[in-house]
Amino acid sequence: MVTASPLGPVDGLVPDVRRIAVLRANALGDLIFILPALAALRAAYPQAEIVLLGAPWHAEFWRDRPGPVDRVLVVPPAPGIRAAQPGEAEPSTADFLAAARAERFDLALQLHGGGGNSNPLVTALGARVTAGLRAEGAPPLDRWTRYVYYQHEVLRYLEVVALVGAAATAILPTVAVTDADRAEARRVLGAPPGPRVALHPGATDERRRWPAERFAEVARALVGDGYEVLVTGTPAERDVVERVVAAAGVPLRPQVGTLGLGGLAACYADCALLISNDTGPLHLAAAVGAPTVGIYWIGNLINSGHPLRARHRPIASWTVRCPVCGIDCTPGIYPHRPGDGDCPHQESFVGDVPVIEVVEAARELLG
Repeated sequence: MVTASPLGPVDGLVPDVRRIAVLRANALGDLIFILPALAALRAAYPQAEIVLLGAPWHAEFWRDRPGPVDRVLVVPPAPGIRAAQPGEAEPSTADFLAAARAERFDLALQLHGGGGNSNPLVTALGARVTAGLRAEGAPPLDRWTRYVYYQHEVLRYLEVVALVGAAATAILPTVAVTDADRAEARRVLGAPPGPRVALHPGATDERRRWPAERFAEVARALVGDGYEVLVTGTPAERDVVERVVAAAGVPLRPQVGTLGLGGLAACYADCALLISNDTGPLHLAAAVGAPTVGIYWIGNLINSGHPLRARHRPIASWTVRCPVCGIDCTPGIYPHRPGDGDCPHQESFVGDVPVIEVVEAARELLG
């Protein structure tokens, strides 16, 4: 039986569900986007165990953390599923599937993308009912909805869980900050001497990086306004953090790899504002309640921009052609648009965002 909800039709619940597998084994922002879908599953199946099929970092992050995930089952590295972490032993997919089938999942949900690689893995779990996304050419699941690139990620996955009767209970991702998170942040950062702002100038995809020198200009303005400014980054982003600090010419506090993910969540929760590229920490900060100024390429704004404006200011670049070769890098919705997204260059697509626009957005939120 199909019922209605504010977000559209909701299919009938699957009876006698005791254990649900959810495949989402990618990066931090990707996890944040499925949290409303997981909350909907929890509300629809309150007695069921929700098992996230993820990466080792997921297991560490969800340990002793309130939320919709009961347990993490680490899925082995595989093409289109996830990359191996440094030093990680690689168990075979066959061994993983044998152990997963022994779990006797009632539902297996693919919240991992278009399904070309992930749908066969979800099918192989042996669940009574499978559901998820299906892009052109991907194998079907028992219940599926079409993957179309331009859709907000949160709504995309809410539509998937609606296939198994889970109506949306929220559309904004939230992450609980624990006492352990706060203790870690306080141990590393100490008590703030005054209002604190964080900048996050990194991003795995370099095309999403606003130039370090622009972040440095923003930092100078905010220090001049009396704020303590942190510059956060992963160890892989050390170079860009150092460039921001060097170019700013004012005292900043770089934090490269000093905080675990929980400590970073607590750090952002205590900040008056985070200014960041479109990357995982931006979405983490919003999920723990921090105001944000996000710098987006226009396509990513459609897919992941925060929908509210009282505490969030997404600023978009409208560049769609590679600054080096001129190829239109807008991902095509239909396969008859060859060449889209094929440019090999890693030049910033957001370099045209003006500093003054970011500073004014920050001051508006801070004021």
